[in-house]
Amino acid sequence: MKFCEHRLANGLEIIAECNPKAYSMAVAYFVRTGSRDETDELSGVSHFLEHMAFKGTATRSAADVNRQLDEMGAQSNAYTSEEQTVYYIAVLPEYQDQAVDLLSDIMRPALRDDDFQTEKEVILEEIAKYDDQPPFGAHEKSMAVHFRGHPLARSVLGSLDSVRSLTPEQMREYFERQYCPNNLTLAAAGCVDFDRLVQQTEKLCGQWPQGRIERRTPRAESNRDFRIFPNEVSHLEYVIQIANGPAAEDPERHAARILSTIVGDDTGSRFFWQLIDTGRAECAVMYSYEYQGTGIFLSMLCGTAEQTAENLHDMSVILHDVQNKGVTAQQLQQAQNKICSHVVLRAERPTSRLFSLGNGWLQRREYRTVAQIIADYRHVTCDDVLDVLQKYPLNVHSTVAVGPLRELARPQ
Repeated sequence: MKFCEHRLANGLEIIAECNPKAYSMAVAYFVRTGSRDETDELSGVSHFLEHMAFKGTATRSAADVNRQLDEMGAQSNAYTSEEQTVYYIAVLPEYQDQAVDLLSDIMRPALRDDDFQTEKEVILEEIAKYDDQPPFGAHEKSMAVHFRGHPLARSVLGSLDSVRSLTPEQMREYFERQYCPNNLTLAAAGCVDFDRLVQQTEKLCGQWPQGRIERRTPRAESNRDFRIFPNEVSHLEYVIQIANGPAAEDPERHAARILSTIVGDDTGSRFFWQLIDTGRAECAVMYSYEYQGTGIFLSMLCGTAEQTAENLHDMSVILHDVQNKGVTAQQLQQAQNKICSHVVLRAERPTSRLFSLGNGWLQRREYRTVAQIIADYRHVTCDDVLDVLQKYPLNVHSTVAVGPLRELARPQ
C-alpha cells in the first residue's frame, strides 16, 4: 500500500491509501465542521446541512443523486459529529470517476427554500424521537452537563427551539463559511488511481473560493456534577459518567484506549464480569473518546431501576480500585490483543481504512499504517496506564441519570 497526498491551490487536500490489490475503493469528503463549530443560535445547523446536501444540486435533483448511486451499486451514507461532517461512497474501482463527480457535486448543494422547510420537519421529528428514547437523550444530557460552556456541550442534532428558528439564509451563510475548500479533505482508500483522482478534483473543485476558518479547542475542566432527569417513558435507568481524558493530539491516547478496554469493554472487562456476566445489568461499558484539545472517558450503565443504586456502587468500587492499583500485565496484554485484532480485521475493508485515514488527518494531520497503529498499542506499558490515571483520574467525573428514578444516591 502507498500513501499519497496533494493540495490544490485553493487549499483542498486530497489524501489516499492506495492498494492496487484491493477489490473495491471508498472515497469521502471530510468537512472539518460539526456541533462544536456552531453557536447556540445555530445549534444543529451542521447536521441539518448534511441532510440538505442530498436534496439536490444545480445539476442533479435528489432523485438523480439516489438513482446514480444505485446505478453504481454504491454503498453510501453521511454522518455529522461534534467535529466533522463526512460524506462517503464505496464502489468498485471502475466507478471511481462517477463517485468523485457525484460527491463533489453534493458538496455544492442547491439549498432551496422549499427543501429547507420540508427537511426541517424531518429533523424536528428526529430530535423529538431521540429525546423520548433513552439512551439517546441520556447521552445528549450528559455531554451538556459535563462540558457546560465548552463548545463540545452542544448537541449534534440541536434543540427543537434552535432548529425551528433556523432560517435558510443562516444555513447558507454557515455553508459558505464552513464548506470552503481549505476546510475540506477528500480521502480515498482501496484500489485508487491517485493521479486521476487529483486531476478530476482539480477540474471539479479547483475554482472553489478559499475561506477563513477558526476553531476553538480548549481543554475541558473536570466536573463532578450529579444530575437526575426523570423520564416516565423509559422502563430502564440509564446512568452516564464522564471523566476527562487525553485529547486527539495527546500521546497518552493509546494508553487511554487500553485502560477503557480493561475497565469497560463489552466482553471480558471488569465491568463485564461484575455486572453483565452476573445478569445484574443490561449494559455496563466504558469508552475513550478523543476530540481536538480534550478527551473523555464515558461510562454507561443500563439496568432496572431497582438494581441501579447497587450497580452504580459496584462501578464506583471498580473505578476506585483501578485508580489506586492500576492494571496488571495480564490485563494489559489481553486488551492489547483485543484492540490490535480489531484494528487488523477492520483494515481488511477499504471503507474502514477510509475513516481511519480521514479522522487521523483531520485531527492530527498524520497518516499511520496498520503496522504503525499496532506498534503504538503494543508499546504501551502498565506505567503508561498509571500515568494516564494520575493525569486523568477516573473517579473524578460528572454523572447523569435518565429513567424512571426520581432519586438516586451519589456513589462515594
